[in-house]
Amino acid sequence: MTARTWQDWSCTVRVVVGRADVADDAAALVATLMADVERAVSRFRADSELERVNDAAPSLLAVSPLTLELVETALAAAAQTEGAVDPTVGHRVTAWGYDADVQAVRADPGERVATVVDGLHPDWRQVVVDHDLGRVGVPRGLRLDLGATAKAWTADEGARRVAARFRQPVLVEIGGDVAAAGHVDEPWSVRVAETAGGPGEVVGLTHGGLATSSTLARAWRAAGRTAHHVIDPRTGAPTSGPVRSATVWAPSCREANTFSTAALVWGAQAAARLEPAGVAARLVGDDGAVRHVGPWPTQERAA
Repeated sequence: MTARTWQDWSCTVRVVVGRADVADDAAALVATLMADVERAVSRFRADSELERVNDAAPSLLAVSPLTLELVETALAAAAQTEGAVDPTVGHRVTAWGYDADVQAVRADPGERVATVVDGLHPDWRQVVVDHDLGRVGVPRGLRLDLGATAKAWTADEGARRVAARFRQPVLVEIGGDVAAAGHVDEPWSVRVAETAGGPGEVVGLTHGGLATSSTLARAWRAAGRTAHHVIDPRTGAPTSGPVRSATVWAPSCREANTFSTAALVWGAQAAARLEPAGVAARLVGDDGAVRHVGPWPTQERAA
């Protein structure tokens, strides 16, 4: 197996393929896809299509097929989790201080200010998608943020494209969102942890995806408390339940990230909500205790 690794989207990107002679081209394919997604839906680019839709509220704007698909993916995640993963929390995320790329937020030595939001309560059902004309719109006061689904969708799509073009098994990781495609004789060994370099486990992945959502990795101080990027749509504030991290295996990375994010919102109800969803999960409580849900594919403990 041959890997290519680089930094993008303020995280580590890794593409692993079976043949060294296609590794560079496979990595270039994923990098190109990431650039396309960034231009389409980045919250940190004023010229992205998503930000133009947000700024135009409540008008509907024509968008590219890629942006339309990514918005529909986010709305499907909201429906699948009964609103726990809501893409209309963008105004709340910004209000809690996540108003720039996470590297800039982390570099700010002071406490960020949590601002009062006089706007609508997050409600994904109010997003308007005009399929015939390829338009998207949100009510005034709401802003779309596709952070819970776009990165995972990109990992899935990147893996699918590499496997189809090069007829190779491939593993694509974008900031902890992992997708596998193509046939492998032996499972991929993937290390999962709450934070990069922290304690965790090694799991075996043959297909589908893994994703981790954590209150620890993207955190800062705001309004006298620790804030992070996972917003509870019911309160408009960062989640504060008993689950601090969740790693989920699912048939796709998009689905895995949907449920790992939802687990932080569901808190004490996470295990009960995940079990009937047919996914496997590793939940870490506020006390550091680890609980496995479903057929978690543990290979070995990783110190």
